[in-house]
Amino acid sequence: MFWSSTLVLSALWSAHTAAQTQRPSVIGVILTNQTLLASATGVYNTSQTPSNLPWNTYNYCNAPHVNAEHYTVPEIKDAKLVYLNTVIRHHKRTPDNLYPEENSLNAIPWDCTDFEQFSYGGPGAAQVFHNTDIPAWHPFLSTIWNGTCDEGQLTRGGLEDAVTHGKDFWSVYSGKIGFLNSVNEKDIFLRTSVETRTMQVASGLLVGMDKSMATKTFPVTTQPSPIDSIPPNYPCNKASDVRNAYQSVPAWNDHLEQNIDLQNKLGEMLGTTGLSAWTSWYDHFFDTFTSRTCHGHPLPCNTTTGECVSDQDARTVFSIGDFEYNYIWSNAENATTYNQLTFGVFLQELAMNFQLFRDGGESYKLRFYVGHDGSMIRLISALGLGAAAPLRWPSLGSELVMEVWESKSQGGRFVRVLHDGTEVPALKWVSLDSFIELVMSQVPADVFAECNSA
Repeated sequence: MFWSSTLVLSALWSAHTAAQTQRPSVIGVILTNQTLLASATGVYNTSQTPSNLPWNTYNYCNAPHVNAEHYTVPEIKDAKLVYLNTVIRHHKRTPDNLYPEENSLNAIPWDCTDFEQFSYGGPGAAQVFHNTDIPAWHPFLSTIWNGTCDEGQLTRGGLEDAVTHGKDFWSVYSGKIGFLNSVNEKDIFLRTSVETRTMQVASGLLVGMDKSMATKTFPVTTQPSPIDSIPPNYPCNKASDVRNAYQSVPAWNDHLEQNIDLQNKLGEMLGTTGLSAWTSWYDHFFDTFTSRTCHGHPLPCNTTTGECVSDQDARTVFSIGDFEYNYIWSNAENATTYNQLTFGVFLQELAMNFQLFRDGGESYKLRFYVGHDGSMIRLISALGLGAAAPLRWPSLGSELVMEVWESKSQGGRFVRVLHDGTEVPALKWVSLDSFIELVMSQVPADVFAECNSA
């Protein structure tokens, strides 16, 4: 399974029968390939989940998260919240992948003039911000869209979602629980990846927590890009070999073969035929479709033939994307090994946080991390959320909150985990020591040596 551990942990995971519940469909598709997920249910075209759906419906554009209206405390009368670690994915952005003839496939230019991107050298330097210019005369214009947005850039909508996320988070842990009193460097530690969009999301979160932060400064910690553990970025040849091996077997290849008609159709329409980055999996199509639908842009059309990606095509891609993410990071043979090698460094940091708190050396009340979809899928897989139900592609703004509660009547400190605002049944009341053991069981003894072994 995902780890070797004590009988206590085994009992916890055998009880994990409702990691993710089936929710009403906004976009649904039944695939002929029965090895894929039966349907890709959820919202893919707006940050606002329709009011006729449950609040915690899967919304790829803006994941549900903790909020005062739906948050409940543990059913232990004397329980007191004493510590928090939270990890989220960044919010909405422009596509992070480009078609060979990107310009011709965008009916609507990407406009980022409503979002000033500041970057400057601190006190003593001018507070400059940069604008993205895409000149009509540029010889390589065909490879990028028209407009004022860069590839993979956080959008105004993404920033606004981040502000709302911070507001909702604060409504729980300050307003409802009273655990956090103010936004300050003493109580709150923020870490992001080196990608600008994660830092911008952190800034939005802070303003959501406290409007006055819009005129203040706050430190965000990063690691050097070559060894950053959040995406993750550090090199690991062995992990690549492991993944290549389990993506070379029928369990993987069959889904590509069974959807070859769709692959050929999209390739001819969008100019990706024969490009391995587009034909070896559906990650790039998923990204380019969802980035458009989440921002109200039309799906791409071939200007020569007039043929467009249909809603049904997109729905099928969304479902295949869910299958691929679940297979790569949860269901494949040796997926656990791959996760441990590629995310072991971050998991080690996470375990160290809780160990530091347990041993009385933690100075922060909250450690908050802003990462990516690859960060979230590895984390939820490592914690066993795929044990009872297939994992899905982590939504924009996807959230995992790890709370530590103290109870004299229960005789100690306990961890409760919330995923996208909903309590994880198998991790709703786990002793702090058991939780640390669980996380550490996913950390290789010497990840550097393992990554560089043959």
